[in-house]
Amino acid sequence: MGMEIERKFLVNGTDWKQEVSGLFYRQGYLSSQPDRTVRVRTVEDKGYLTIKGKTSGASRSEYEYVIPYEDAVAMLDQLCETPIIEKVRYRIPYEGLVWEIDEFQGENLGLIVAEVELTDEKQAIQLPPWVGKEVTTEAKYYNANLFKHPFSKWID
Repeated sequence: MGMEIERKFLVNGTDWKQEVSGLFYRQGYLSSQPDRTVRVRTVEDKGYLTIKGKTSGASRSEYEYVIPYEDAVAMLDQLCETPIIEKVRYRIPYEGLVWEIDEFQGENLGLIVAEVELTDEKQAIQLPPWVGKEVTTEAKYYNANLFKHPFSKWID
């Protein structure tokens, strides 16, 4: 069984963005139930289908498969729940780990989240200076919830 162990944080400032380039992602959901999500994603000219289980702490089961790009685009345009999530993802190495920073577009414009995948939930990590509040267990930051309740509609 595939397992994803991931911690998620808000990002402070723009210092992280110096000298990095990102890739454009489009992703949508065929199923966004709390116990399981089925996601279709395009990254540049590649397509992916991902099935994820229920999150427990920072862990959940995950299975990801490469699919033809044309199939992924067709599913995003015809089958996925809307709106589609659009974001630019940046990968930044820091202290032996690779941090993925998602700069959201569209209805989630203004939201910037950093994620880091771990080998163990208790793995010690050094936080980069641009990392802010941890939101690992806050469901509103899950991509599967951002299309239903976009950042632009949040009321503080």
